[in-house]
Amino acid sequence: MRATVFNAPGNVTVEDRTQPTPGPGELRIRVGAASLCASDVRVYRGEKHALAGVIPGHEIAGVVDRLGEGVTGLAEGDRVIVCPILACEQCRFCLVGRRNRCLQRRTLGYDLDGGFAEYLLVPEVLVRTGHVLRIPDRLPLDVAALSEPAACVLASLDLCGVVAGSSMAIVGAGPMGLLHLLLGRTAGAGPIIVSEPNPARRAIAQRWGADLVVDPATEDVTKAVMGLTDGYGADAVIVSVGVAELVPPALELVRKQGAVNLFAGFPPRSSIPFDPNLVHYGEVILTGSQNATTDQYRRTVAMLAAVPHIDEVVTNRYDVEHGPEAYSSRLAMDGLKSLVQFPGVDSA
Repeated sequence: MRATVFNAPGNVTVEDRTQPTPGPGELRIRVGAASLCASDVRVYRGEKHALAGVIPGHEIAGVVDRLGEGVTGLAEGDRVIVCPILACEQCRFCLVGRRNRCLQRRTLGYDLDGGFAEYLLVPEVLVRTGHVLRIPDRLPLDVAALSEPAACVLASLDLCGVVAGSSMAIVGAGPMGLLHLLLGRTAGAGPIIVSEPNPARRAIAQRWGADLVVDPATEDVTKAVMGLTDGYGADAVIVSVGVAELVPPALELVRKQGAVNLFAGFPPRSSIPFDPNLVHYGEVILTGSQNATTDQYRRTVAMLAAVPHIDEVVTNRYDVEHGPEAYSSRLAMDGLKSLVQFPGVDSA
């Protein structure tokens, strides 16, 4: 089979790999689509670790192609997505359903082969613990591949307590900031203010339902947020850009007893001074979020087809022979999400 392979920072190639055969408890997926994450770009830049020689791709949708001995609850031909985290099942996080926080976790696409290949072998632990989820027939595989990043956004909204009527300020209108806009709007949040210096992305945020879009290079973001929230500040502030210097101004946007979520990953050893009194006297929750629980994946799969504009999030599509170009487009900030797609894969 053909696969895109990560060899070292700055070095991604396309190679022949042996088609995997599932053992007991495992299954094989014929990959329909796998999208590229900002974390994959950080690996490419050398800011985050992945094993040399691993097949990237943890945002995966496809069709069950073959079952290993003893697999129940799934069938060949099932259209599925995968929660890509392998956990120990024994630590305190696993025991309370927070496998995404397992201290010994491993992840498809970083530690084991992921979805940038024609076939994906799903390990027994993922099959047994319900990390392979069937998707509705109405959900195309290329959109279903967004289940993983959308589940991470749902986890972010849950952590910040976003419900119908919650006000939000989103710092950065890249793919993940825009997914916060779409899922927040679907949940009934509002008003939603987006801060973004790129005019093309500001236009997308405006078209996708932001109540106010601000250019931080020329406009006072704090004044804009306060003006649209009756002077209170936003209930939730999402920092979706991994630039540490954006954290202090984000603390200026939140209401007292609100939440600021550092959703983006930051370069190693990033640090920035900020006024701790903003947190102390404002009783502000300053937090971060990464990945999601299996229940958040389940909820995401159930809602994704109903999210407006979700089919527009992927702008750059490549076959596996051009998989490295998915990295190039993201590095150049060309469009939004990049995706490696395998035409013709479906339940039929």
